[in-house]
Amino acid sequence: MIRKPTPLFFEQGPRAVILLHAYSGSSNDMRLLARRLESEHYTVLAPIFTGHATGDPADILKEGSPQRWWQDTQDAIAFLQQRGYQQIAIFGLSLGGLFATRALQTDADLLGGGTIASPVIFKGQTNVPSAFIEMARATYQAQHLAGEELAQRLVWLQAHLDAQLTAIQAFADTTATHLDRIKQPVFIAQGDADQMIDPRSGKWLADAYPTNQIDFHEYAGAGHVLTVNAAHHALETDILTFLHTIF
Repeated sequence: MIRKPTPLFFEQGPRAVILLHAYSGSSNDMRLLARRLESEHYTVLAPIFTGHATGDPADILKEGSPQRWWQDTQDAIAFLQQRGYQQIAIFGLSLGGLFATRALQTDADLLGGGTIASPVIFKGQTNVPSAFIEMARATYQAQHLAGEELAQRLVWLQAHLDAQLTAIQAFADTTATHLDRIKQPVFIAQGDADQMIDPRSGKWLADAYPTNQIDFHEYAGAGHVLTVNAAHHALETDILTFLHTIF
């Protein structure tokens, strides 16, 4: 029996950090970073976006949307505020970075935050469509689906994926247009061997901010999921250093 991921909530001190996961990912993307922050006495909330981690990748397309995930993001902030947290930072991995950026734009009470391998500046190559289908294939095969049923499910995903990715790109484009609204310090992490999005994405984003205090980090030889790959220790240390400057 494969255990489904659940949201992470580690309560420690008065300083709270929201961690938003990647497209087709889950709170598991953020577990190592969350535990490291917890060990340094940060309270950490890593929600799961609607439609994710249900066991059926089709639910991401059926139940999820940029608007729904934006609501999930706002709900996470409200949850912490309702529990009395006033010092809050927000970070997102890949897709999650779009919503972390939008949150910084719209909520001046957030102290800062940023993106980890996130295509806020949506250009260059992307391998998200093929990676999503491969993730779905692996998920279904782990559930012992095969033959005609597997093929039909993958065909359905292929038919519906583009519309959602187009909606995500529109959300990213709107977000990128209003970076000047963000007054808080911003952290940006990017691996230079990213094979999912263009490895220049982090630098493009850093250069697009008008006047902010930008803390840009590039990780040599690191792929897309910086929170779990060989760069994760360095990333955790850099985020902690950044958090010391904003809290």
